[in-house]
Amino acid sequence: MFRTDWTLAEVQALYHQPVLQLVAQAAEVHRQHQTTGEVQVCTLLSVKTGGCPEDCAYCPQAARYHTGVQAHKLLPDAEVLAAAQRAKAAGSTRFCMGAAWREVRDNRDFDRVLNMVTQVNDLGLEVCATLGMVNDYQAERLKEAGLYAYNHNLDTSEEHYGEIITTRTYNDRLDTLENVRKAGLSVCSGGIIGLGETDEDRVKMLHTLATLPAHPESVPVNALVPVQGTPLAEQPRVSVWEMLRMIATARILMPGTMVRLSAGRQEMPVTEQALCFLAGANSIFSGEKLLTTPNPDFDADQQMFALLGLTPRKSFKNHVPEGATVLAKAEAAVEA
Repeated sequence: MFRTDWTLAEVQALYHQPVLQLVAQAAEVHRQHQTTGEVQVCTLLSVKTGGCPEDCAYCPQAARYHTGVQAHKLLPDAEVLAAAQRAKAAGSTRFCMGAAWREVRDNRDFDRVLNMVTQVNDLGLEVCATLGMVNDYQAERLKEAGLYAYNHNLDTSEEHYGEIITTRTYNDRLDTLENVRKAGLSVCSGGIIGLGETDEDRVKMLHTLATLPAHPESVPVNALVPVQGTPLAEQPRVSVWEMLRMIATARILMPGTMVRLSAGRQEMPVTEQALCFLAGANSIFSGEKLLTTPNPDFDADQQMFALLGLTPRKSFKNHVPEGATVLAKAEAAVEA
């Protein structure tokens, strides 16, 4: 079992080490608990874009901001399934569907998402969703439909949170994570740096994640991609050294977790991404968009994998969820 009793002082001491010392320590933890050179490849598709009633200061999908994002209703099932098939053919093993909702509502749209989940699960992919807040009943329905993981980021520290979002509370986010965990879903939760927070805010967010009753199975580390029309449009780009501190500290605190190098990767040359993999990152999003922001495409990532000697992680490695298809179980058995 991995520690969930980290003190804030311990996390501060880890985070504030000289960066090369921190990366070296994280690399050693990574070698002990992960397969070196193996990276999970995920694809994220916006199945319902724009028109969100929330006020997240970084988000171009908030209805109150004028960002040029074209809102659209839920995509047709066939379009989502085709996108999942293309992602699998390109090497992705996890397919995440995002909807710009504040919360899930028990209506026909949710029923359609459940059907999408089932169809993508039948392809043998790990299916993830990020749909806003969910209650325990909705999380259970997603699990029954074949969902593997649910993403709900903390975004930042509890202390800084009110500067970024006022339309839901920090505890609302923690409640959703608890509902996801109770339903037996894999938990995906991380945050964004570059929101005007301090180093101590970053430390506190990592401390919160690492002291949940169980570590999230996935922790995305996002660098803000500033978008014109949002309140954070003029924020400076996050440096690779800031990303390294976040990734390396997350790896040490949560050795068994997939640490995902997420938004902001489009602006990072391969040399910077290589440092992040060395520091313990072992998951990426591949495909030209992350919901509405630019991201490296499949071809660029395949070239990077070849250059760095990286290999894609298989679906359902070390775990076959209840409700997985015969295909998924067979593929997992071959890997065991």
